[in-house]
Amino acid sequence: MAGRYFEQFEIGEVIRHDIHRTVTEMDNLLLSTLTHNPQPLHLDAQYAGQTEFGQIVVNGLFTLSLMVGLSVVDTTLGTLVANLSYDAVTMPRPVFIGDTLRSETTVLEKRDSKSRPAAGLVTFESRMYNQRNELVCQCKRLALMHRVPK
Repeated sequence: MAGRYFEQFEIGEVIRHDIHRTVTEMDNLLLSTLTHNPQPLHLDAQYAGQTEFGQIVVNGLFTLSLMVGLSVVDTTLGTLVANLSYDAVTMPRPVFIGDTLRSETTVLEKRDSKSRPAAGLVTFESRMYNQRNELVCQCKRLALMHRVPK
């Protein structure tokens, strides 16, 4: 199993995810249209070119989803019961088509589950950076994780 069990996380540990991803126009187009988001800042190059950004800005939900997705192999793949919350989501800089993004995760907290003895709760903070090492997204995620099987 690629993911880790509850007991295998250490508070304060920083996990740098090996997979990096260059954002394509199709990534942005698919996420925007699949979610019925007609925002011209994401879809209309002429409109976006006249904004302060001068170009299309990638849909922030793509950025958030990619950031969490890049963390799955190293954290929760096959060991997750459920994601319980996403909190404190911030996007301090825009992401543009052609940006190459990388992600890292810090284990902030872990505690026993009161209702599920075979599981525990882990709070992660994920951060995503562009190719210039600028922070473009971060959030906290609360995950209910399986314990090591007995």
